[in-house]
Amino acid sequence: MVHILWINAGLSCDGDSVALTAATQPSIEEIVLGAFPGLPKVAVHWPLIDFECGPMQGADVFIEWFFKADRGELDPFVLVVEGSIPNESIKQEGYWCGFGNNPETGQPMTTSEWLDRLAPKATAVLAAGTCATYGGIHAMAGNPTGAMGVADYLGWDWRSKAGLPIVNVPGCPIHPDNLSETILYLLYQVAGQAPMIPLDEALRPTWLFGQTVHEGCDRAGYYEQGQFATEYGSPKCLVKIGCWGPVVRCNVPKRGWINGIGGCPNVGGICIACTMPGFPDKFMPFMDEPPGARVSSTLSSAYGNVIRTLRSITFKTVDKEPKWRRAGRELLTGYKAPWS
Repeated sequence: MVHILWINAGLSCDGDSVALTAATQPSIEEIVLGAFPGLPKVAVHWPLIDFECGPMQGADVFIEWFFKADRGELDPFVLVVEGSIPNESIKQEGYWCGFGNNPETGQPMTTSEWLDRLAPKATAVLAAGTCATYGGIHAMAGNPTGAMGVADYLGWDWRSKAGLPIVNVPGCPIHPDNLSETILYLLYQVAGQAPMIPLDEALRPTWLFGQTVHEGCDRAGYYEQGQFATEYGSPKCLVKIGCWGPVVRCNVPKRGWINGIGGCPNVGGICIACTMPGFPDKFMPFMDEPPGARVSSTLSSAYGNVIRTLRSITFKTVDKEPKWRRAGRELLTGYKAPWS
């Protein structure tokens, strides 16, 4: 059996947990119930679905599973972290965030202490959502917590006892199927049914984050033709009103949000780059035209006029039926009958 230990006690809104409930390819129910051939039996210890228990009370002591993992009694297990990791060493008293109490002292155990204890024993560590991957909103300039992503805390070259790097699946919130698909891949890898998970330099799965928003956007054709929206509600390219899609690695426009439907630019929303390590600082202020877009959109507008003119000429030609498609006694297709 493979255990999934889910800590959502970092700095976050729990939006990534909520998003996972909407996953369909695969759904979390299919993973938990073992609906896939070759998948090991899975036990999920996730606060969102353990509705009978609190951290230290209830039908079962939920947090006891985490203490078991700390004692080496759960093996193998996949550690999922949701929320950014604050720097607990920069304050004089108190703590930024914690998860349950230490039974020996009765004092709260910080999220970073749980990482210190569990990460070395985990078969794989998965950072779910932009806060856990790169720090997210809580790691903005001026924040008092010194918040950071899991890889910033453990080290970007960190490896689990099975030799796996940290797996980052960003998104604010995370795309439901991106997360469930990555969990499924890791479970198959733990079971010896899949090769090493392919990751890019930011530790994102390459098959999910190998292309930009622009490359999968249904508005990309307007960019090529130099046609840009200047207000919301237009079907044209959104870069002039703040979309960062041409330089953001994300598959949401191509995958849709739920069951292939939705996705930020698909429904008229700009891409604010929430899957990128530089989010949000490097992409603010939102809704202002990105600096690079000013140059590229100006050039696109210039050659886009030429492209549209040439295409209009071609359109007039191909938008008519061939001349031989008409009634009459004369065959105009160019066919040569062998009997004539």
